[in-house]
Amino acid sequence: MLTKKGKYGLKALVHLARSEPGKAVQVAEIATQENISKKFLDAIMRDLKNAGFVRSWKGPGGGFALSRPAAEIVIGPVVRALDGPLAPIACASRTAFQPCDDCGDLSTCSVRIVMTEVRDAMAEVLDRTTLADMVAKSSAAATMLAS
Repeated sequence: MLTKKGKYGLKALVHLARSEPGKAVQVAEIATQENISKKFLDAIMRDLKNAGFVRSWKGPGGGFALSRPAAEIVIGPVVRALDGPLAPIACASRTAFQPCDDCGDLSTCSVRIVMTEVRDAMAEVLDRTTLADMVAKSSAAATMLAS
């Protein structure tokens, strides 16, 4: 399951994607408009900066902006940077694999087999979706509701 950190990080990135390109947006503005604790969002934005998804400026007129165009920021790496591996259990992870203590045979474990399929399905969606796609889907949904 996506944590609040992952959810709020995505919401903040979408907010930045909707902002004027290259213009710094203050954390307080994002926090207020997206209904996120500013203190929590400060920590999330630091993680997003350290992972290379955003850049920041200090001082008057400072804030955050996307480090590259929204069409070039894929969601899968963002979720992994904020929440860690996508696999629901450690033995199904590609990047943080750990065998289970209670498993006799990894290759035939029915739970591992299904959870690996879950991981693969999540990765397939997240690794082909960009921030620009998220913005477009939201805009399309808003248009449908307005009709």
